[in-house]
Amino acid sequence: MVYEFEGRTEKEAIDRAAEELGLEKDDFDVEILETQRQGLFKRGYVKIQVHTEKPVKSEKPAEDDAEPEDQVEKPQKREYSQPVYGDPDPKNDFETAMIAFVDGLLERMGCPGKVTVLFRENRKLGLKIESEFSSILIGKKGRNLDALQLLANIYSGRLGREDMRILLDSENYRIRREESLVRLAYTVADQVRESRSSILLEPMNPFDRRLIHTTLNDIADVETKSEGDGLYKQVRVYYRGGAR
Repeated sequence: MVYEFEGRTEKEAIDRAAEELGLEKDDFDVEILETQRQGLFKRGYVKIQVHTEKPVKSEKPAEDDAEPEDQVEKPQKREYSQPVYGDPDPKNDFETAMIAFVDGLLERMGCPGKVTVLFRENRKLGLKIESEFSSILIGKKGRNLDALQLLANIYSGRLGREDMRILLDSENYRIRREESLVRLAYTVADQVRESRSSILLEPMNPFDRRLIHTTLNDIADVETKSEGDGLYKQVRVYYRGGAR
């Protein structure tokens, strides 16, 4: 399900979404659609889009949708106050099942590899893929990795762990991509400020777009807005007060 919320800041909009939907903040993904900083005669403004598969306040899961009894048994939830690294072996039935699922995907793709636990965090599980076919598994702009991650999260829900978010990485792609996007954001901001016009970036997934929005949120004379439809939208970076 997709919902839209507004607020004076990103935090206010996210807090409003959590309160109105009756969800924890880890239960949904946030995409920033538009940001506008506060000015002398203008209030700050942030518009977000919330994506969640969980039932919200006005929705109750149907009894007919209950998981079959022969599904993998739910392990006890473990809460972590911060990410736990350095222990790559599975610690419960859920982690074992997730590793086996991703490993099976790689085999069926003809790109076998080794899947281990990268980190454990409250309601998040990171899995690391080591393979000689890493470049194929990552794909252009990480799209293959995103697709694998989506399938892993769907399977996690099938196991009865809708509360968990599965993150996949290979060759430290996520970190390298994040650093690259931050550099891109600042470079484009400089170009926009110099030309006092706008620049439309390439299509990106929701996480990458949010990183661009957040990185440029504190630059007073630059604003951002997502454009397009579907999962891969574009971010327009424009000079505040200039042509859009």
